[in-house]
Amino acid sequence: MRSPRLAALELRRFGRGRLPRAALVALLLLPLLYGALYLWSFWDPYGRLDKIPVALVNEDTGAKAKGQEVDAGRQIVRGLRDSDTFDWQETDARHAREGVEDGTYYLSLTLPADLSSRIASNAGDTTGTGTLDVRTNDANNYIVGQISRTVFSEVRAAASTRATRAYLDRVFVSFSDLHDRTLKAAGGADQLKDGSDEAGSGARKLVSGLADARDGGDALVHGLGTLDAGAADLADGAGTVAEGTRELAGKVNKAADTLGPFLRENQKSLGDAAGLVADGAGTVRAHLGDLVRTAPEAARRARTASATLDKVYAEQCGADRAGSPAPGAAPSGAPSPAATPSGSPAAPAAACPALAQAKDAAAQVATLSGDLDTLIGERGGVQGLDQDLATLETRARALQKEAPHLSDDLGTAVARIKALDKGARRVADGADRLRTGIGTARTGATTLDDGLGALHGGAGGLSAGLHRLSDGSGTLASGLHEGAGKIPDYGDDDRAAHADAMADPVRLASRDLHKAPNYGTGFAPYFIPLALWVGAMVAYMLIAPLNRRALATGTTAPRAALASWLPVVALGFAQAGALMAVLHWGIGLDLERPVATIAFLFLVTACFAALVQWLNAQFGAAGRILVLALLMLQLTSAGGTYPVETSPAFFHALHPFLPMSYVVEALRRLVTGGGLGPVWEGCAVLGAFTLGALALTAWRARRAQVWTVERLHPELSL
Repeated sequence: MRSPRLAALELRRFGRGRLPRAALVALLLLPLLYGALYLWSFWDPYGRLDKIPVALVNEDTGAKAKGQEVDAGRQIVRGLRDSDTFDWQETDARHAREGVEDGTYYLSLTLPADLSSRIASNAGDTTGTGTLDVRTNDANNYIVGQISRTVFSEVRAAASTRATRAYLDRVFVSFSDLHDRTLKAAGGADQLKDGSDEAGSGARKLVSGLADARDGGDALVHGLGTLDAGAADLADGAGTVAEGTRELAGKVNKAADTLGPFLRENQKSLGDAAGLVADGAGTVRAHLGDLVRTAPEAARRARTASATLDKVYAEQCGADRAGSPAPGAAPSGAPSPAATPSGSPAAPAAACPALAQAKDAAAQVATLSGDLDTLIGERGGVQGLDQDLATLETRARALQKEAPHLSDDLGTAVARIKALDKGARRVADGADRLRTGIGTARTGATTLDDGLGALHGGAGGLSAGLHRLSDGSGTLASGLHEGAGKIPDYGDDDRAAHADAMADPVRLASRDLHKAPNYGTGFAPYFIPLALWVGAMVAYMLIAPLNRRALATGTTAPRAALASWLPVVALGFAQAGALMAVLHWGIGLDLERPVATIAFLFLVTACFAALVQWLNAQFGAAGRILVLALLMLQLTSAGGTYPVETSPAFFHALHPFLPMSYVVEALRRLVTGGGLGPVWEGCAVLGAFTLGALALTAWRARRAQVWTVERLHPELSL
């Protein structure tokens, strides 16, 4: 009997009764539990992250930078809420901490109170780094923690980019300000050059003026020397005057002390006496003419009387014992008196002194009469005497008028003399101070002259320095103009563009070749062969690995092997078709090469059926354990989740020797696209595994046609 007919007979067994038919249906649908259902459970987990509850704590208090409000926390919160990442639930720090601990939240994100202030510090003299505090709990879910690290890295990068953009914007604003201020500085340097040129011209004039001032200083020193000498003389003279006024004041005070009381007591008498003198002077003036007429005669008679008295005295009192002439002898030229008779008696001794006095008085009168006569006889003598008498009368009248207040006038005179003395002393003191001041002025003038000399020299240096300043300011102005041309001056649009470029200078130009649209599509090449392997494994739990009918009828070993292999392959094709239909129309798996994928899965089904058949045929009940063990080895070494290079060395070494490794690589190219090299390689490897497994199964079928004690009494039965 041929193998296809034997295979059909094997499948017909499942149509006898409800239980076999249910078993067949379960056999067909079992791969869906491993493929479609399991793949569906995490088809697009990243697309549903917004269902994951995450605590969000915003403690940021904001800050100010350059007069502007900075609220980084509020901006980050708004950005997170606008995103589809996680179910953000704002709460406080305590509830967030407790929620992460008890599983209410999978994780928490805390924005600290100083976040904005640290970011804003970059606008000033200091630098700061904001910190985002993430709290996870792997006891809740490990994968969520891994996902959060990726998400929060993007959040941190976005926040850093915004902060950097704001900082760079201020930097570019500073560039623009620096450009403008450099231009202003260049203009100022131009003005400085002009000013220094003018100052240089003024300095040269200053040098000339200081030369003239120095000459004037020399003249001033010389003039102050002369003035100092005159001030010394003035001080000496003022001192002498002060001494004289002091002495005068002393004498006046002393005389006033004596004369004052006298005047107060005799004011009336003095007035009366002055009146008498005035009257007498007037009388004399009135009789002055008579005096002129009688004066010569009076003078003659006076001389005669004097001569007579002399004679009488000589006769009466006698001559001096020593023969000296008696006192009061008549002057020469006087007429000699008549000789006294020698026989006259002498005068008494007591009368001689009186007679002597009379004789002397007569002599004096004779002398005065002679003088008066001489005076009158002189030309103008009478007129002069008249004038003198007039003056005497006038002054006597004045004295008579002033006599009642002579005492008061004396006090006023004393006060004025005292004031004169005080003023003289002040003048003397002032003269001393003047001399001292002039001396100081002379010293100062000398110092001024020396200073003017030094200033003249300094002005010369200033003029030279201003010349150098003019040259330097010209160079500075040229440099500033050149520097201003090199400093960028950004407009608002340019500044924003540059800030964006420098805040995120390296962009990820990601090009996904044959990108898988979701998580399930990426893992489908891993779970599809798993489902087909499980389908083959369960199928050989219901179908014998070697057809007993074929073995009993003496069918050749290859036909016997094919008779048990073809039914499972047919079931596998149905399993693969059902699985791909559910994955495509039920879950949404899009295949880049659908026809090639189905064809390749038929080859995979045939290969897996051959391998499972051989293990079961070769090892019997133990083969089922080996099938499961081989599945585990293939799953861990196929590189279906992480690259095989990340696996331990054992799995890395086992990878090229197991068929599922090639199935996964080929299905990735068939599902998502790419070169077909791994597909052709997988077809070759799977074909080799299929032929090898069928050959080994045929060899085992040949041996199975011989009954042995082991077959009759197996050591292990399942």
